[in-house]
Amino acid sequence: MPLYDNHAPEYTDLPNHGKTSYGEKESTMKVLKPQEIPTQDAASPLFTGGPVSRQPLVTPEMSNDFNLGIVHFTAGARNKMHLHSSDQVLIVTEGTGIIATETHQETITAGDVVHIPAEEKHWHGATPHSAMSHIALTAKGSKTTQVED
Repeated sequence: MPLYDNHAPEYTDLPNHGKTSYGEKESTMKVLKPQEIPTQDAASPLFTGGPVSRQPLVTPEMSNDFNLGIVHFTAGARNKMHLHSSDQVLIVTEGTGIIATETHQETITAGDVVHIPAEEKHWHGATPHSAMSHIALTAKGSKTTQVED
């Protein structure tokens, strides 16, 4: 059987036809369209340099394992040095930004993927001349600790 044969099975061809066994909660796949998710002001002492907004995509109520959201930084906006209790992954979706640790700073652009290990002090945001947006992924229950005033 080929791995991919350009034939999408009809819903009726799927095993269990949406039923669960042994009292399991039925999971429902969701397609999220960011253009349909309202943007929220992300005003917080964590941010500096200009307005920041966010769009929560996968919330703690939706997932047993992780949080996922889009963060939009206006030109010059960034977060202050901070750390997370879990790993964080950033996927740059628009613009040009900066990711920095206590010892390293690098420019990031659309398509770049950044892995930040748990407890590593870092900051990220837009450059002075370009807005930047990224998708942020952390573990459910991850705590953020600001370490810069």
